Amino acid sequence: MSGNPSHKARLRYWFDNTMSRGTPALIGWLSAICLVIVIPVSVLLVWADRNTPTTLGNQLISVWQNTAKTFSLGGAVGTPAFVLFSVILALVALFFASTLVGLITSGVNRKILDLRKGRSLVLEKDHTVLLGWSDQIFPIVSELVEANSNLRRSAVVILADKDKVEMEDEIHAKVPDTRTTKVICRTGSPMDPTDIDLVNPHDARSVIVLTPAAESPAGARTCTCEDGGDAEVVKTLLAVTQSPQRRDQPYHIVAAVSCGHNLEATRLAGGAEVCVASVDDISARLIVQTSRQPGLSVIYLDLLNYAGDEFYMTAEPTLVGRTYGDALLAYATSSPVGLLRAADGAIELNPAPDTVIAEGDQIIAISRDDNTVIVSTDPYEIDEAAIVAPRPREERPESMLVLGWNRRAATIITQLDTYVAPGSRLHVVARGDEAKITVEAVREQLRNLDVSCETGDITRPGTLKSLDMGGYEHVIVLGYDDIDSAQADNQTLVTLLHLRDLENTLGRELPVVTEMTDDRNRELAPISESSDFIVSDKVISLLMTQVSENRHLARVFDDLFSSEGCEIYLKPAGDYVALQHDVDFYTVVESARRQGHSAIGYRRQSETALAPSFGIRLNPNKKDRLSFAAGDSVIVMAQS
Repeated sequence: MSGNPSHKARLRYWFDNTMSRGTPALIGWLSAICLVIVIPVSVLLVWADRNTPTTLGNQLISVWQNTAKTFSLGGAVGTPAFVLFSVILALVALFFASTLVGLITSGVNRKILDLRKGRSLVLEKDHTVLLGWSDQIFPIVSELVEANSNLRRSAVVILADKDKVEMEDEIHAKVPDTRTTKVICRTGSPMDPTDIDLVNPHDARSVIVLTPAAESPAGARTCTCEDGGDAEVVKTLLAVTQSPQRRDQPYHIVAAVSCGHNLEATRLAGGAEVCVASVDDISARLIVQTSRQPGLSVIYLDLLNYAGDEFYMTAEPTLVGRTYGDALLAYATSSPVGLLRAADGAIELNPAPDTVIAEGDQIIAISRDDNTVIVSTDPYEIDEAAIVAPRPREERPESMLVLGWNRRAATIITQLDTYVAPGSRLHVVARGDEAKITVEAVREQLRNLDVSCETGDITRPGTLKSLDMGGYEHVIVLGYDDIDSAQADNQTLVTLLHLRDLENTLGRELPVVTEMTDDRNRELAPISESSDFIVSDKVISLLMTQVSENRHLARVFDDLFSSEGCEIYLKPAGDYVALQHDVDFYTVVESARRQGHSAIGYRRQSETALAPSFGIRLNPNKKDRLSFAAGDSVIVMAQS
């Protein structure tokens, strides 16, 4: 800038310099501006008054009184000393009043700011604590709201390294109605014991440690065991269990890790107080079981969410000394599936019908709610004429196809090997070399399965048409985990469209099990009657919620998801009762009992394409009459 500055610039510069002197300058400027305005207006007010004094002295007094009232100076008149002292007192009173108002305002604003930061202590008791933040938060909160709906008052407290208001807004958008459950958010690190104390885990009913969201800078999904996500879970568990402020009683903690090889370290960090699930392992096992039992994914989702029927455990003194077979027929509106032994805490799913129920044993049953597991006193009759013997079936080799690849694929292959008959074959089609390298590595571990692999783009119709699709009995579509999750689901949807087109060409449905990351994409998928969808994060979230409410359920689900334990099967209805024969479900349960199975529901073949149940009916009232047709299934708990 050249030349002399303008008068405006000089005035602005002088004003800025005076304002930089702080509060005294600000008070001076405010006083000067007020005087410039108030005194002239006071003169005009006296001039405009009809009762204006006639003498100059009285007019000046009136001007003084108007000015003094405006500034709350009292407006006293008298000797100069009297006026001076009254003004001093008025100014002191004004100063103290203004200071008090300022202090109160500042304190309130500071408290509001602290509350918005989410740093105040939570005093709730018997609440559920969620540590961390990921997409798991929304189904977990939603399920906890449903689980607590019969309580007059409950609370869910969340601690995450995220803005409190932002957390509350996101939860309100996804779970708008929390009914009787209060959702409280606090900002802090789930790995810091001091921050964890804010949410009062010492008085909590249970603590859920969320699996951290793992995203690469480009948005691609990554394995949290490689980027520290599972390590964060371990640190959080240590922060809770090793806290100097921890309670004497054991905590009930539920956690999940992404990679199975981090499972042992996580269990060591939490000890006996933590129930740990492996996302990859459970997802792989569920995909394998569902690929062999179409409709199984719907059954598990029904059992895992609180909107339908769930597992409950209750002691029933009237059944003590009787057998498990008696218990199967003792409930009209609940379906027993096992026992929780009082002697050693062991879980026995589908024990032998002659197993005796001991004192303190609890019945594990599928029911609508915990207060609906009630023994029925109404009489019933078994229709012996409707009961049939199962037809013997030989195991035969199977042909399976896997389209796509991710880190769970190797577990899926080894799990499939434990289910199939010798001579079965599995063909893998995926891009890149990772699939071929992994297949070669696991081939030596397989006993029954012959695995082959080829490179191809599963989103191209030419790739799928080159395969002998008619020769495969089961098809598994996996989403790639080295790309953005939305893009992976998009590729999966394209692949399903091509498979649906091939179904029309073949003239038959392909039993397809599809893995997705976003449950909303399931509604967009072109489904057929034989299609099943596995959304890993949702399944794990529901599972963690169930276990947080009852720690014994961890062993129940561990047994169900294991190839060695008891599983849920959809078996032909004709293996239990005569088709086209009117029976009640008591007769179905009795027929299954004679075969060593626990019947828990059925599936209508004619309704397999109808959402949301897709023909599945769990825990039907045993008094209801029904008739089965060809293709219908009975859902049972069995060893094989």
